[in-house]
Amino acid sequence: MKTDVKTPTKVFHMPQRLLVPLFQRPYVWSKEGQWIPLWEDVQRLADRVVAGSEVTPHFLGAVVIQEQPQRFGMMPEWTIIDGQQRLTTLQLLLDAAHEAVLEAGETKLASQISRLVLNPDDSVQEAEDRNKVWPTNRDRGAYVEVMTTPGPIDYRALNHHDSRMVRAHEYFYMCARDWLAQDTSADRAKVLTGTLCELLQLVVIELQSDEDAQEIFETLNARGTPLTAADLIKNFVFQRLDVSPGEAEKAYHVHWAEFETPFWETEVSAGRIVYSRSSLFLNHWLVAQTQVDVPAREVFIRFKRFVLDEVPDVSQLLPRIRRSADFYREAIEASQDPHRAVDTLELFLYRTSTLESEVIKPLVLWLYDTDLPQIPDRQLTKTLMTVESWMVRRACVRASTKAYNRVLVDLIKALHVGNRMEAGDIAEAFFRGQESANSHWPGDQEVRQALVSMPIYLRLRRPRLRMLLEAIEDHRRGWDSPKTLHEQRVLRGACSIEHVIPQDWAKHWPGAEQEPALARRLSLIHTLGNLTLVTQALNSKVSNGKWAGPTGKREELSKHSSLMITQEIVNQGQPDWTDELVVNRTDQMIESILAIWRVPEGHVGLPLTAVPHAKAYVSVADLVRAELLEPGQTLWARPQKHKDQTCQVAEDGTLHLKGTAYEYPSGAARGVTQSQSEAGWWFWLLAPEGDRALLDLRREYLEAFDEGDAEPDEEP
Repeated sequence: MKTDVKTPTKVFHMPQRLLVPLFQRPYVWSKEGQWIPLWEDVQRLADRVVAGSEVTPHFLGAVVIQEQPQRFGMMPEWTIIDGQQRLTTLQLLLDAAHEAVLEAGETKLASQISRLVLNPDDSVQEAEDRNKVWPTNRDRGAYVEVMTTPGPIDYRALNHHDSRMVRAHEYFYMCARDWLAQDTSADRAKVLTGTLCELLQLVVIELQSDEDAQEIFETLNARGTPLTAADLIKNFVFQRLDVSPGEAEKAYHVHWAEFETPFWETEVSAGRIVYSRSSLFLNHWLVAQTQVDVPAREVFIRFKRFVLDEVPDVSQLLPRIRRSADFYREAIEASQDPHRAVDTLELFLYRTSTLESEVIKPLVLWLYDTDLPQIPDRQLTKTLMTVESWMVRRACVRASTKAYNRVLVDLIKALHVGNRMEAGDIAEAFFRGQESANSHWPGDQEVRQALVSMPIYLRLRRPRLRMLLEAIEDHRRGWDSPKTLHEQRVLRGACSIEHVIPQDWAKHWPGAEQEPALARRLSLIHTLGNLTLVTQALNSKVSNGKWAGPTGKREELSKHSSLMITQEIVNQGQPDWTDELVVNRTDQMIESILAIWRVPEGHVGLPLTAVPHAKAYVSVADLVRAELLEPGQTLWARPQKHKDQTCQVAEDGTLHLKGTAYEYPSGAARGVTQSQSEAGWWFWLLAPEGDRALLDLRREYLEAFDEGDAEPDEEP
C-alpha cells in the first residue's frame, strides 16, 4: 500500500483507466449536499489567487484505488475501491470547466484541463478507453453523453438531461462560465485552470493487485470517532511543549482539559457542516489572531503554520487560548439564558445568533482580547451596535449573506491597523464605505421599501422573525432610551408568533371574499403589522376564530397584555381589527426597527433593485399548517442502503426518528446516516417507492406566494 497527497494533475495526468466496480452504488452526490460546497471551495481559492493573497491547497478527501494486473500493450487500469463519488464529480467539474475555458477562447488552457479528463489518442484502443474514469453501468450512458458532447452543450436536448451527472456538469459549467465572465482577461482563465489542476488535493491510497482491498476498505470506513481540529491541535501543541512529562500533564489539566467537556464537544452548525464547538472556537480564535479568513476544514493546517511562524514559545500560547475560551463560553452561555439580564455583548450575541451566528465570533474575540489594550466602553458599544444594525438591516431587505466571512475579516483588519481606542468610529466608517450589494449597509428608505409589503412571515426564519418582534417589544418598553419604562426585557426565545388576522381567515373574517379586497387581504396576512407575540400559543380554534366577543380572539389576546405590542392591538382593534390597521401598524413597526438599528445621519445605502435578495425560508411546520403534510405521516429515507429507515411528522413540524425529535429534515437525515452533512429536504421521501420528496412539497407551498426559487428553512 502506498499513500500520497496528490493534485488532480498528478492523479490524472498519465494514460490510465479508473474503473468503478459494478457492485458499487450509482452516482448520488447532489447540488445542495456536495456540488455547491465544492464549487464554493474552488471559487474561494481562485478569488484569493486573483487578489494576490496567500493560498493553501484545499483538501478534498481520500480515495482508495487498486492496481489491476496489466496486460501487455494495454493501458494501466485501477479499480476505485473508495471515493468513486469524489473522483467522478472531479471529472465532471474538470470537463465542465474545460468547456467554459474553451468558450472563453483559451484553447491552450482548455487543453491542459482536457488532458486530465481524456486519454491521448495514441493510448486508446477501444472507445471506452477514452475516459480516464469509467463509471458503473447504470451511470455510463449519461456520463459518456455529457462528457463527449461538443460545446456549447444544450443540456436540455441531451437524452439523459435529468441525470445527476448531466445536472452536475451543467451546474459546474454555469459556475465556471459566470466566474470567468467577471473579467474576460486570459489571466482569469489561467487562475481557474491552475486552481483546478494544482490547488486541490486528494489523499490517494494505492493498493497493489495482491492486497486485500475489502479488509482495507472496511478499516477505512469503520464506525469510529474522527479526529477533530481540536484533537489535532492538542496533539500538535503538547508535542511541542519543551517541558517534563509531569509539567505537560499539569498544563493539560490547567489549560486544555476544559475542551473535553460537554459544552465544548457539542456539535455546532457552520454553514452546511457540523463541527465540535471546540474546533469552531479555535477557528474563530485563529481568525482573530491572524486577520485571515480560515475555512473550518483548514483550521489545523493554518493553526500549525501560525504557531511555527509566529509563536516562539508554545507554553505561552496555552494560557492565551484558555483565557479567550473562558470568555467565549461565558458570553455564549449568558446570551442563551432567556432569564438573564443581559448586557450589550450578550444581547448582541443572542440577536446575531438568529442571523448568521458564527461569523461574528472572531470579531468578538478580537474586541475583548485581554492580551490587547481594553477598548473604551463607548467605542465598544458603538462597534457592536454598528455590526448588529448592519446585519439586521441586511436581513430585513433579504440581502445575501454569502460574503459575511470576508466582510467581517476585512473589518477586523481595519480595526487591527487602526487606533484600537477608536474601534466604534472605525467600524462605522468601514460599513458606511461598503458599496457592494454583498456588503452594503441598507439605509432607512431601503428598509422601509422592503418591509412595507413583504410577507415577512414567509421570508424570514422563525427565530429571526421572533427576534425582530422581541426587539420591537423591548423598544416599546423603553430599553432604547436613557430611562426604561419596564425593569425587564421580554423573555428571549420564549414567545410564540401569532397572526392577528389568521392564515385561515375566510370563515370568521368576512368582507374580503371578492377582488380587489381579496387580493389586498392575501397580501397583508404575512406582513409585519399582522404579527405579534403571545406568551403561549393560542389554540387553533381561537387563533382562527372570530375577532370580537367574550370568546373571540381580541379577548384572548388581552390575556397577553404584559406584551406591549400585543396590548396595542387589543387597544386599537375596537370594534374590529381591519386591513387598514394592519397597514398602519406595519408602518409603525418599521419605524421602530429603524430606531432600534440606526444608521449614521445622511447614510443612504443602495437602491433596493441593486440588492440581490436572499431566498425565502420554509419549515416542515409550514407544510403541516398548509395541510400538505399530516401529523403522524411517515417519511422514508431515499438512499438505497437506508431504505428501511423511516421517521414520523409531528403536529409541530418536528421529525421523530427512533425516539428523537429533529427540528429540521437534515438533522433527521444525519440521524440515519451519521454523517456530518445531509440534504434533508431531498433525503426524505413521501412514499417508499417513487421520487417525490419533502422538496417537492416545499415547492408547491411556495408557488402560491410566487417564491418558487426559495430555499428550505434548515439550521440557523
